[in-house]
Amino acid sequence: MSEADELAIEEPLEIRVADEALAVTMRTPGEDEALAAGFLLAEGVIDSRADVGSIAHCGDPAEPGFGNIVNVTPGPGVFLDPTRLATSRRGTLTTSACGVCGRRSIDDLLARCEPVAPGAPLALERLLSCVTRLQAEQPLFGHTGATHGAAAFSAAGELLASAEDVGRHNAVDKVFGRLLLDAGPSPALLVVSGRSSFEIVQKAAVSRVGAVVGVSGTTSLAVDLADRLGLLLAGFARGESLAVYAHPEHLVTT
Repeated sequence: MSEADELAIEEPLEIRVADEALAVTMRTPGEDEALAAGFLLAEGVIDSRADVGSIAHCGDPAEPGFGNIVNVTPGPGVFLDPTRLATSRRGTLTTSACGVCGRRSIDDLLARCEPVAPGAPLALERLLSCVTRLQAEQPLFGHTGATHGAAAFSAAGELLASAEDVGRHNAVDKVFGRLLLDAGPSPALLVVSGRSSFEIVQKAAVSRVGAVVGVSGTTSLAVDLADRLGLLLAGFARGESLAVYAHPEHLVTT
């Protein structure tokens, strides 16, 4: 390692719901509130912005490790049931590489996945321009070469939210969590810097996003899920080309 090398920061984040410890994930600090919201949305603990009262770091700012615990309080009149996550996981540790660690069965994974209504077809040129835009939204990767990126776009190609993290799934959770907390518009497209695996497609489906595009390849189970739920799934989006694995009818190539 040379003196000029920069390293991506990786630290644990404990996510609590109503002061009850729920999960620990290894992440890049920053956008912790969005990460917690996106994680709980993907896991079925919350369903909408109204379910969340506040998300805040807890502890003594003077103590070492402050900033590595967030507590989610429910919205008025809302009861958040952590057992919706606990009953489907063997433990509470989620690593930066993990999206479905500890799940007991494929049925658990599919429980919250419903078909996504198709939106307007996406133009190939616009889709590829969104991939290029994601690359411009990855300054940490440019400095360290050790982070993943994710970004959500409208059907018109407008960037709605983006995030970087040492974990692929964390980056996606940060994007969808930010959109939920800001009550932003519904995205039409999710672009990820790495491969599009089952859990990435699942997170998109939970957030009602109809298209997922990755810079790298995909997996067989991701293709099966995208095909089942009606999502456009593409990979190897580089330059002026990509490979389409599911629902090519949602893509306009004129």
